[in-house]
Amino acid sequence: MLTAMVAESSMLCLSLAYVADKVPQSRRAAAFGVFSGVCLAGFVAGTVAARFLTVPCTFQVAAVAALAAAVYVRAFVQETDGGASLLHAGDEENSSRPLCLPSCSSSSEDVAPPALPPLRKALSLSDMAALLTTSSTFSRAALVTFFYSLGETGLQTSLLYFLKAQFHYTKNQYANLLLVIGITGSLSQLVMMPILAPKLGEQKLLIIALLGSCMHGFLYSIAWSPWVPYLVASLVIISILVNPCIRSIVSKRAGPSEQGMVQGCLTGISSTANVISPIVFSPLTAWFLSETAPFNFRGFSLACAAFAMLIALTLSINMRPAELQPDSK
Repeated sequence: MLTAMVAESSMLCLSLAYVADKVPQSRRAAAFGVFSGVCLAGFVAGTVAARFLTVPCTFQVAAVAALAAAVYVRAFVQETDGGASLLHAGDEENSSRPLCLPSCSSSSEDVAPPALPPLRKALSLSDMAALLTTSSTFSRAALVTFFYSLGETGLQTSLLYFLKAQFHYTKNQYANLLLVIGITGSLSQLVMMPILAPKLGEQKLLIIALLGSCMHGFLYSIAWSPWVPYLVASLVIISILVNPCIRSIVSKRAGPSEQGMVQGCLTGISSTANVISPIVFSPLTAWFLSETAPFNFRGFSLACAAFAMLIALTLSINMRPAELQPDSK
């Protein structure tokens, strides 16, 4: 458990920063979507494999897979150059100014934007506060991330108990539902994200995905038959695109030396929401599934989770188009 606490979030941040250093801005949203789709495909494969393995064997296979991933990274993945190759390849016009330094005014177009020096120590709270207050893009994206993660985790926390109490779902039925969500979400990110992101742009796609997330939660809360959750799960084909869109928006706004920092901050904000969410939604779910509920609405906690995502949707709509573009030189 302690290893997972240290390693899992770090791997996500570093992987996203690596992708940002290697992929030009024009294709970064699609790349983030493909990366997330591959991760979700791994989740589906692991879930399927666990059905055919014993419990001890499952942990052994997971350890071997993790070791193989570490060996692969050490042998084949090269260190990045901080995005310098993208600049040399002609991506200067799309390069982003750092978030933590003020924009420098210069009459010469040949002057490069300021760059943060490589970080030699962990970020302090003051550094994170400066990051949140300096960039309106990042502060708005942080709020969207927090409320979306709060609602999404609340939905995941409450759904199993709701389905078991309302429709007497077994663990196998719930596992099948998770497989439907995983397969649909993986295909969406691998196929739809590369197609839709260049045509619609990250902001429009983010709004559509958050709208799908809200519908996802509200429809779960009013499910009237055991087959309805399976139908509602198909909406994940839209809602799963939220995270790649937010990550791409922030990545385009950050400087080459800040990719890991901003992705790590977003992951930290999301993790904070993931900690708060069960504390709020678990008692709420238990209350409305009990006989002491103030009114008869067993899916009330799911509706509240959808409302949190509705707040994220409102914040994303209020983002001005100028906030989504890199500063001009």
